[in-house]
This record gives sequence, structure tokens and C-alpha cells, in this order.
Amino acid sequence: MPHEIITRLLFFCGTFIAIALWEVIAPRRQLTTAKGRRWVANLSMVAIDTAVVRLLFPPLPLGIAFIAGQRNWGLLNTLDIPPVASFIAGVVMLDFVIYLQHVLFHKMPLLWRIHRMHHTDLDLDVTSGNRFHPLEIVISVGIKMGAIILTGAPALSVLAFEIILNATSMFNHGNIVIPQPVDRWLRLLVVTPDMHRVHHSIIPRETNSNYSFNLPWWDRICGTYREQPEAGHGGMTIGLKEFRDPDALTLPRLLMLPFKIK
Repeated sequence: MPHEIITRLLFFCGTFIAIALWEVIAPRRQLTTAKGRRWVANLSMVAIDTAVVRLLFPPLPLGIAFIAGQRNWGLLNTLDIPPVASFIAGVVMLDFVIYLQHVLFHKMPLLWRIHRMHHTDLDLDVTSGNRFHPLEIVISVGIKMGAIILTGAPALSVLAFEIILNATSMFNHGNIVIPQPVDRWLRLLVVTPDMHRVHHSIIPRETNSNYSFNLPWWDRICGTYREQPEAGHGGMTIGLKEFRDPDALTLPRLLMLPFKIK
């Protein structure tokens, strides 16, 4: 699709700037660690992840969607339904796959060793939504490409889903205030920061809840929804109990984290 990279970059930058400014104007929590060092590590991970994906997956999910469409691969390509319905169904199905993937990364010990890097962030803000180990990104792209082939999600659905997922990830990791009455209704449509923050609690039973990234329904349907953290959003501790030293969470050490015994 022409200008795909530019389109995604514009949406990324626009969302990032908007959430970052919101965090300055109306922060939800007081930060506990140096922001500069965290931002360097988290944003460096974005550059590394992007380079790795472009190197290992030249077709990318969007290219696979075009191929699937041309060869009538996948469920949606075999159904005689309006393009709008196919577009919506593609986005929804891919979102459910990402929910299941997230659960899997928590439940399987080997995958958790990779994913836990995301949970070592001692504060949450707009950059946390991009803090993923390159190994996790590679596995995720592979799963996503398989899901596109099976579902037959159209190329426009895939592009929209990628943009939405990235934007909502930055949004729901944002350290931003949303009035409680608004949040109560908004989380029926999208994962809000207060909903997702519970997932980053140091308490394991809270960490293992609220897996959704974009659409919030999967947690409610699958029984993994938790409304609020026990200690409240101001009092909860973010991160993992095994990794509390900010000096040990630099970019080189984060990249080596999956290979540590601890």
C-alpha cells in the first residue's frame, strides 16, 4: 500500500506528542524514577524493534494481507460479505488474537522470560507502550502473519489495526488523568490507562489480569477483567518484585533480560 510507512509514522508521532503533552498537563501518578533514562531505553527499543522487523520480515503483515487477498486465503476471503463488514471483522479478529497472544506470553514460562522486560518499567507513561523486547516483536509479527492468513483480514483492516493498536498502546500506558465517570464509560469501548495500569501491578494476581490492548471486551468475556488495583492507582507499585533497581534496567541489560536466570 503506497505511503504505508509515512502514514504509520504520522499517526505514531501525532499520538505520541498528544499523550506526552497530556502527561505534562494532567499526570495521573508521580513518577518514581528518572524520566530521561527510561525514555532513552524505551524509545531506543522502538528503533531496534523496527529495524529487526524490517530485516526479518520484508513482506510485513500488510504484504501478507495483499497476498492472502489475491489467493483467497482465509475465512473472510471465502465469505460473500460487504467490504465494510469484512474490514470491521478483520480488525476485531486480529485484536482477539493479540489478546490471546498476550495471555500466552504470561502463561508460558519461556515466553514470559521475553515478555517480562515490558513489565520491568518502574513507571508507566507514553513510552512504556513501545517497550517490548525484539524477540517478542519477532514472535508477535509471526503470530500476526499467521492470523492474517487464517482470517483473511483485508489489507486495509491490517493497516488500520496496526495503527490503532500502536496508538491505543501509547494511550493506555499513558500517565494521564481521565475523570472517573468518563473512564467508567470509555472502558466499555477501549482499554483506558486506569484499566491497563492494573496489569502492571507488582501483585501477580493483578499482573495476570486486563490483558487487552485495544478492545476491552475480551477480558470481560474470558474472565480476566479486574476493575481496580487493590492499593488504588496512587498507592499501587508498578513493575516486578525481582527488578527494582533502575541502574539495572539500562538498554543493554534490558536486551539481555530474557537470558538472565533471575
